[in-house]
Amino acid sequence: MDPSVLLHRGPLAIDLNQPGTYLHWSFIDISVANLIVIAVMIVIFGAALLIPFPHAKGGALPPAGPDPGGPGPAGDGPPGQGAAGEAAGAAQLAVRAAEPEAGDERMWTARVRTWAARTLPPKKLVPDRQPAYVASWVYVFGVATLVALGIAIVSGFGLALGGSDWWHTNAVGHFFNSVHLWSVELFMAFMVIHLWGKFWMAAWRGRRALTWITGVVAFMASIVTAFTGYLSQQNFDSQWIATNGKDAFNAVGIGSIWNAMNFGQMFMWHIVLMPLVLVAIVGAHILLVRVRGVSHPLPRRPLRGRRARQAARAADAGPWRGPSRRYDIIKEGTVATVIVGALVLVMAGVLSSPDVPPLTLQTWGRVAPVDFVYTAATELNGTALAANYGPPYNNGTGALQQVGPVSWQKLAGIAQPVNAAQDFVLRPLASLARTTPALAAALRTFDAAPPARQRAWATAYANATAPGAKKVPFNNGDLRLPAAGPVPVMMSYELAMARSGSLDADLLAQRQFYGTDFTKPLLFIADGGYYISQASKMHLTGDQWGVMNETGSYPGQPWLWLYTMWYHVSPFASSASVDVWAVYLTGIATLLLLLVPFIPGLRDIPRAIPVYRLIWRSWYRSPAGSAQAAELAAPRPEEARHRS
Repeated sequence: MDPSVLLHRGPLAIDLNQPGTYLHWSFIDISVANLIVIAVMIVIFGAALLIPFPHAKGGALPPAGPDPGGPGPAGDGPPGQGAAGEAAGAAQLAVRAAEPEAGDERMWTARVRTWAARTLPPKKLVPDRQPAYVASWVYVFGVATLVALGIAIVSGFGLALGGSDWWHTNAVGHFFNSVHLWSVELFMAFMVIHLWGKFWMAAWRGRRALTWITGVVAFMASIVTAFTGYLSQQNFDSQWIATNGKDAFNAVGIGSIWNAMNFGQMFMWHIVLMPLVLVAIVGAHILLVRVRGVSHPLPRRPLRGRRARQAARAADAGPWRGPSRRYDIIKEGTVATVIVGALVLVMAGVLSSPDVPPLTLQTWGRVAPVDFVYTAATELNGTALAANYGPPYNNGTGALQQVGPVSWQKLAGIAQPVNAAQDFVLRPLASLARTTPALAAALRTFDAAPPARQRAWATAYANATAPGAKKVPFNNGDLRLPAAGPVPVMMSYELAMARSGSLDADLLAQRQFYGTDFTKPLLFIADGGYYISQASKMHLTGDQWGVMNETGSYPGQPWLWLYTMWYHVSPFASSASVDVWAVYLTGIATLLLLLVPFIPGLRDIPRAIPVYRLIWRSWYRSPAGSAQAAELAAPRPEEARHRS
């Protein structure tokens, strides 16, 4: 084993860089690592439903008037109701203290301050009471999500200390990267479990639809943030994600302004833009929780009669006036930070993080020279995908996709011009020809020929080096092939440039100021068979459900299962526009998730499958919960008269 790998992993780390294990069922492929993550999440959620919450049956305080504070654990509490009566008085004092002086009432500052004091007084913003029904481990995952997010941000600060690439070469940097990886894994897992819990609680009830929507938007923003993070790794996994993810973005026109192969752009999105967006959305979600609170318990039994259901809806939207409990939010946050932080540190130290080196043109030219020159020849004759891709690179049609009357790909236009023959072959060779007479002569011959002859030469060379072709003495790319004209000499020097590393530098230096846009070298590499074969060995290709996978035996992104699924089910899997279909259908599914509070049938699933009875079972068994159920179930006077 390479000692530098051991250094980067750490002396206690388990080596998860060996090839992973994958299971196949029906049309689904899934790695054992991802299956373990999903199974652990389900077990944790099940345990949260079944394990009794501490002090769930005792310690309740009687109702004594509305209370402006009182969220439950996990940063998920209601606008407290049912605590001591002095709470209302304290809130009124806070509002009066924020009221403007006489004559200042119309000032914007005074209006905003007064509104903020009324909407979020201190007892509501930093509560010390919670309703008695908030007594389940399911409520804990909100605060666990926030803690994991905080650790991810802090570990990102640590990575920033050494720059964008020090974690590839330094043991301390690699440890920070491992902390960052596992904090993100926990953050996504806790967020998904939190979302599960809120769905089965029907947490959008009582004018809390916006709270639900901001939570779902936060989940989607988290996926984008994690995706840009994977693109920023500058290793093989990030290369593969970029070169394959580009097709979906290009197909719907986004790729013209959002280039997954531009490391500089993705890195800035990941460390600046997306964290700000994510923190803002999460902050808005928390404030909405403080303002509106969590939904009240669903009735244990289905309610009968329109009046009973109306009364239940009114109760959901109104303040909680039942018993409450003491709630030390600072203590809970501290305990959660210690537990989640310790878990992240252990996982980072024991499991480390993956880092398969990126594939360069230099490595490709040295390891698979025949595949390299064959690909270069197809770029030269215009038959490679990059040479005939289409917008946003050129006017080709090789990867043009469209669903419906509008082609978003064409509409976006050419934003990152790529001429494969010029950019990948002729221009780099021209720079070398200044000091290489033999190459200069070959280029003059090639340039003087008509385009049809140039393509015929390049095609003859490509046919001679194609997989399965009859073997010709390779001679470092300078084939004895008269039908190829000057192309063998050109390909020989192209291969020499690749092996020396100068071709990598040349493709990066053609346009970019800082050299962080890898569009051209990655498009070139992505056309080669060696690149695909390496990805296939790591189980990263599309037919292997590779979008969800990571290199080695590390867990990947199982939360992307819905997007990946469309590539494997009929009729979309066989469509030439499958990338567009995948984006459209995933977008529709996301929209349905966002709008669950407003869609009959979807919003009624939690009532039809009563998982909520496990969440609130301690409340239902309490005297107050039984009294509430009896009150809701009791017929109203009007209904009693109607029945009589």
